[in-house]
Amino acid sequence: MEQLINLQLFAETNITQTADLDPAISVDYTSRIATNIDELRKVLGINQLTPMANGTVIKSYKLTKENTPDQVGEGETIGLTKITRKLAWSKEIELKKYRKVATAEAIQKVGAQKAINDTDAKLILELQKDIKKDFFTSLGKGTGTVTSTGLQAALAAAWAQLEVRFEDLTVDPVYFISPLDVADYLGGAQVTTQTAFGFQYIEGFLGLGTAFISPQLDKGTAYATAKQNLTGAYIPNGGDVASKFGLTYDETGLIGMTHSTITSNATIETLMLSGVQFWPEYADGVYKVTIKAATASGTGA
Repeated sequence: MEQLINLQLFAETNITQTADLDPAISVDYTSRIATNIDELRKVLGINQLTPMANGTVIKSYKLTKENTPDQVGEGETIGLTKITRKLAWSKEIELKKYRKVATAEAIQKVGAQKAINDTDAKLILELQKDIKKDFFTSLGKGTGTVTSTGLQAALAAAWAQLEVRFEDLTVDPVYFISPLDVADYLGGAQVTTQTAFGFQYIEGFLGLGTAFISPQLDKGTAYATAKQNLTGAYIPNGGDVASKFGLTYDETGLIGMTHSTITSNATIETLMLSGVQFWPEYADGVYKVTIKAATASGTGA
């Protein structure tokens, strides 16, 4: 007499499968990352991020007044003022790829939460660092300079330069400062900071504008520009790329992410793609601020 074998009796339990990881985890992460990037966009005053193809060249310019014509009398021909728009720098916007794996042994030892989710969170921190690093690199190509003693005086001097450079606009100044300079100035005073995409920022700092505080900046060096001078772009992670690699993404396509079970080496692989870039449209609208230390006989910062 034939007997039916119940295969379920021989099936292993508590196996983390692809269905357990994707799209649930990927949707959660891509949604949170995209939300954080959007929060940063708003704080920087950028209306929207522009979708661009991988390899598109982004550019920053410098406006120069070539001449100053003499004033003329009544009825005489007015001389022409020549303004040129020259390329300051350019670079290709590139799709950045991140990958990590969690082994079966790691999952068995500490569980999927620690082995997969927590290490994914670390991977996202690397993405944040890369976006901020690229942004600071673009700020470093600014052509304006300001030097003064103490943080407040230096930022005030930068504020004045921004008012002159963008005299035809109502500008919203924004500064990028090392926490070491902020600590020197504030001492033990308490300030209220907010966070966007890993950035700490203070609105209305010293009454001069929004200040972003980042340890990626060296002590004694800050950058100042106007929110109106900042722009951003991204490489969409939807369409063919998403379908071919099984990426999960939100409606913006800012981030693409997927988790895959690799049976050949018993691992869970995380793949994340991003091409988000922020930069100043005009390099001459960015000022590198050098903060000199006050001397012992000085009045302080």
